[in-house]
Amino acid sequence: MSQSGAAADPAALLAAIVASTDDAIVGKELDGRILSWNDAAARIFGYSAQEMIGRNVRILIPAGRQAEEDEIIACITRGERVPTFETVRLRKDGSEVAVAVTVSPVLDAQGRVVAASKIARDITAQKRVEARLRDSEARFRLLADNIAQLAWIADGKGWVVWYNKRWFDYTGTTLEAMQGWGWKAVHHPDHVDRVVAKLQHSWDTGEDWEDSFPLRGADGNYRWFLSRAVPIRDEAGEILWWFGTNTDVTAMREAEQRIELLLQEVNHRSKNLLAIVQSLARRGDADNADFVERLEQRIQALAANQDVLVSRAWASVPVGEMIRAQLRFTGEGSQQVTLDGPDVLLSPGSAEALAMAIHEMATNAMKYGALSVPTGRVEIAWNITDDDRGDGAGARFHIAWRETGGPVVTEPTRKGFGSRIIVDVPRVKLTAQVTVAYPPEGFRWTLSCAIGGIS
Repeated sequence: MSQSGAAADPAALLAAIVASTDDAIVGKELDGRILSWNDAAARIFGYSAQEMIGRNVRILIPAGRQAEEDEIIACITRGERVPTFETVRLRKDGSEVAVAVTVSPVLDAQGRVVAASKIARDITAQKRVEARLRDSEARFRLLADNIAQLAWIADGKGWVVWYNKRWFDYTGTTLEAMQGWGWKAVHHPDHVDRVVAKLQHSWDTGEDWEDSFPLRGADGNYRWFLSRAVPIRDEAGEILWWFGTNTDVTAMREAEQRIELLLQEVNHRSKNLLAIVQSLARRGDADNADFVERLEQRIQALAANQDVLVSRAWASVPVGEMIRAQLRFTGEGSQQVTLDGPDVLLSPGSAEALAMAIHEMATNAMKYGALSVPTGRVEIAWNITDDDRGDGAGARFHIAWRETGGPVVTEPTRKGFGSRIIVDVPRVKLTAQVTVAYPPEGFRWTLSCAIGGIS
């Protein structure tokens, strides 16, 4: 019979397996005394067979883990196998090695437990890989849970399997409720069908996905999100995952809407300004010598009011700020003017009407009235009063211009375009009651209108 056909010696075969394996295989008595020690055990623990046979296996066990051996002996004595568990053992040089240990009882012919067989696999490399994976996962979670966006991952078919912490913080939901297509529950009912259809198209075609829609927060309010998802492919181009983010763009959308409204307002106000300029240019006293000068001044008054409105993004303007802007051209003359009144806001239209009147009266005061002499004074005062019921329903706005200390005043015999600016324009635009008076001690002007006329 040829050598290849001869039956192998079972004992020799077992010995060859024990000698060639990469796992440490150790035979020991029930008290822990080592009976056998293979080459792999020598490589893993650094002790030769001559050094270990006859010594107790506890020499390999750290002081803090000696109870493990007690439990192993108890199991083996009962004839039970110790399932594989991971632990730490000591090398000859005192360093620790991570191992996976399995212990089985060894029985004699009568079935009695007489010894134990211990198999230890060096899992240091495995533990190193696991540590790197844990570190990588920790860094990923640190990044994913602290980015500003809501983030999520879906499988290749679009089934969502993971969300970051910000998603749950914002929506107040759980993974159990949101996985798969559960996210539809936090979408606005007016948008969800459109969103699903567009997203399904990307799932089917593999195209990048982008959309904007509102999502409901834990407080029940909806905010707008710009959402994107990209496919993650393997080397063959097959989609393994989809990674998506939702970026809160509510503030940006509101800003865009405000800008759009401002542009519309600018367009509207510009047309109004052109109409006013046309009206100024067509005034009846255009043949007067100072026509060009007065026209320029009135246009400058409009420009000053525009500056105030622009600085406040075409929102409401405080009365005091509007008046100071119109008096700026008077230079040192503004020191002869006192302002007194509460914080009252004017709409852009009402600010424009009052600004032209204030500028016109200041111009006249500089030329003929109280601001034409150092001793002259101008008092501008405003307030708000309620009706007799005291509930504010009939609240009215009042403003008055009063000059003193200037040249003696005489009532003009001719009413020019300036009178229209200080009387007719605010009366029409604000539905106001406007009065003017020319007592010798100084010019007077008063205006009264419903509070709704200026807001």
